Amino acid sequence: MARTKEFNEDQVLDKAIEIFWHKGYHGTSAQDLVNYLGLSRSSIYDTFGDKQKLFVASLKKYQKQSQDQIVALFEASENTKETLHSIFKQAVLESLEDRITKGCFMVNTSIELAMHDPEIAKIVQNNTKTMEDIFTKALQKGQDSGQVSKNMDAKTLARFIFNNYSGIRVLARTGEADKQVYDDIVKAILSVL
Repeated sequence: MARTKEFNEDQVLDKAIEIFWHKGYHGTSAQDLVNYLGLSRSSIYDTFGDKQKLFVASLKKYQKQSQDQIVALFEASENTKETLHSIFKQAVLESLEDRITKGCFMVNTSIELAMHDPEIAKIVQNNTKTMEDIFTKALQKGQDSGQVSKNMDAKTLARFIFNNYSGIRVLARTGEADKQVYDDIVKAILSVL
């Protein structure tokens, strides 16, 4: 008779996100996973497969959570410009409060792995396209309501916004920027709207 799992897979994925986000894929050993997740190697491998599959599942969960959060903010708002400002403000706050300078899990993964791993590259590309689509829809709504300038089409603006959002997350990895640096960047980004 098969043993019943005594752990919640979703909670384990949350913990896997934490360790992979902090240490990266290559910096996280199998023993790190055992120690941090509090599971035996056999439990990890029986449930998630190998380290690569656990990483991919973690990355996909992070991607969905991040995208859902941004979509919810736009859906709950009537002011696209204010919502974008809030999104950037939150990214800045997270960057300033992040004492281990972990940045963004998706951005870190794109830098560490996308060039060498086709499966990861596809996830990163999908994330970029989806985020651009989310921002495009919101910016189009803002343009239609007169809140956002029509000097550029919504898709072009979305690409610019998402690229800069990702750039803030890269800057966070350095641990060098202070609030004024971030505020100046956000002010310049929002000025195109």
